Amino acid sequence: MAKSLGFKAKNAAFKLTQRLIASGHLQKSVGGRLVPGTRFFAVELSDDEVRAGFGWEGNATGLLQAQALDQLLLTKPSKTVFLKVRGDSMVDAGIFSGDVAVVETSRQAVHGDVVVAEVDGSHTIKEFKTDRGAPRLAAHGQDKRVMSARETLNIIGVVRGIVRSYRPSTADGARLSKSGASR
Repeated sequence: MAKSLGFKAKNAAFKLTQRLIASGHLQKSVGGRLVPGTRFFAVELSDDEVRAGFGWEGNATGLLQAQALDQLLLTKPSKTVFLKVRGDSMVDAGIFSGDVAVVETSRQAVHGDVVVAEVDGSHTIKEFKTDRGAPRLAAHGQDKRVMSARETLNIIGVVRGIVRSYRPSTADGARLSKSGASR
């Protein structure tokens, strides 16, 4: 670390490392190696809100606090998976093709939850409903169909959140140029 940061004394790097460990930015793993800590990827979260409507009579203070994105979305990291959404059957629920669903696999689905399910061998994301005790999966797109399993229905997990990027992904064939993205 001393070499990377241009410190002449190893003691300065040692003190910096100790401060980063104390602040939660770094932690020691097995064998004494340094790894990112819980605050390493934290971003600032303001208590201010941005309104999507007209008029606002708020009294936010502009107070900022460090918050890691995973702390906002994950309650059980070891039981959470991220799945990329494809298709438009949930657009009226605010879930679009290309979004990433944050899915908690240990949570029991209840009526009204958005779930990732395996239905007769195919995977889908839909709203979980019960109709007279029978499980159903409802779409929230142009079609608005309600699905029932012919043979098997397995709820993989409950959607806890959606992550969306407004920038085109270079993995999806977009090319970045000096003037911006082009397709």
